[in-house]
Amino acid sequence: MHPHHRVVFLFWDGVGYGRKDPDINPFFRARLPHLRSLLDGRLPHLGLRRFESSLASVVPLNATLRVEGLPQSGTGQASLFTGVNAAKLIGRHFGPHPTTTLHPLIESKNIFRQLGEQGRTRCFANAFPRQFFEYAASGKRRLSVSTLACRYANLGLFDAEALSRDEAVSADITRVRWGELGYPHLPVVTSKEAGIHLWRIAQRYSFTLFEYWLTDYAGHARDMAGAVEVLERFDGLLGGFMEKFDPTLCTLLITSDHGNIEDLSTKSHTRVPVPCIVAGRRRDEICSTLSNLTHVTPSILSLLSNA
Repeated sequence: MHPHHRVVFLFWDGVGYGRKDPDINPFFRARLPHLRSLLDGRLPHLGLRRFESSLASVVPLNATLRVEGLPQSGTGQASLFTGVNAAKLIGRHFGPHPTTTLHPLIESKNIFRQLGEQGRTRCFANAFPRQFFEYAASGKRRLSVSTLACRYANLGLFDAEALSRDEAVSADITRVRWGELGYPHLPVVTSKEAGIHLWRIAQRYSFTLFEYWLTDYAGHARDMAGAVEVLERFDGLLGGFMEKFDPTLCTLLITSDHGNIEDLSTKSHTRVPVPCIVAGRRRDEICSTLSNLTHVTPSILSLLSNA
């Protein structure tokens, strides 16, 4: 038995294996001391797909799911968060939001719902401004897989009030945009502070998800300086989190839905595999079952069912 074991899933959108080329791959231009520390000084790339460090394992996940065309966020995230090949189900990759034909799958099989049926506590750590709740209530906004999953699992989303208490994390990590959204008194934090907040939040739940979509936006923008900043911000969050991380009581999983930011020579998604980074003493229980996006949710469910 493993008392009180937790899983924290850091989902970064649009991060695949790229070439070890700082001219097109911002991972090899950015300063990423905490990610490099986690991986014993190395970073995954097309020539280094699967390896072990003292604390973590890196495993490649197929993101094309045996479907032609470029992987997209709607089907990729549905596959990632349900354990079912959503692209194969509808016969194509689709995004950025899931097509309505995937809603029944997301309703019945999403990871939040399945964990709830196991009796596990779970949370989506991202905070949302009032504009999001207004759009969602109006029915005019197509929801992402993660927010749709929360709705179907009757899992409430965190708001600005939770964020002000450091009980949620901003999607941009440092809260720099919240002033523009009508929250001028909400303090900006460092990325390290956000990582510490995330660790504290995770202590209350069996499973915690944090979603970082700026990586995908940076890939589409093809702006090297912007992409470097987005990655360095994530690295700061990782540093704050790892400062508190207990590998005996927590498994950390970092992965993506498709490639994009790793190749700024194109603004489109890519068909490369995505790295799955798993840290903690029980990482072998997850890594031994992973080879594509559909394996992530079942591996988390299995680990926590034995927790």
